Amino acid sequence: MFRICMGYVNDHDWAKDIAQETFVTIWQQLPKFRQEAAIGTWIFRIASNNCLRQIERQNRMPRTDMPEQIAEHIEPDREPQVLFLYKCIAELPEIDRLIISLELEDVKQAEIAKIVGLSETNIRVKVHRIKERLAKKFENYEH
Repeated sequence: MFRICMGYVNDHDWAKDIAQETFVTIWQQLPKFRQEAAIGTWIFRIASNNCLRQIERQNRMPRTDMPEQIAEHIEPDREPQVLFLYKCIAELPEIDRLIISLELEDVKQAEIAKIVGLSETNIRVKVHRIKERLAKKFENYEH
């Protein structure tokens, strides 16, 4: 769940908050689950919708920097390559972010197709192209 959120927002703390809110939403909505799709599909759809709502809400609110005296500088305990991957994923179009995030979570491509409403063949092609784009960015990053 966290990696899905991180793929959308590329901010460690914000992704943790959204993931937590997603778990609360899933718990609250569980009685309404109609089993028309796999539970994983349903959960990923809720996570995706929560991420998109949070991004939309964030874009509507004016951004200001925290005052210097209370700004806390936290260095994430992550390898630079992982942070760069999250940054690259965050720059992808929305549908590509969702597809690659689900792919990285080892969700089957048939399930991804149901979640995003595309054919399995289209998902295979998109995953291949997304991976190629990300590989090129990493190639440039390492040089």
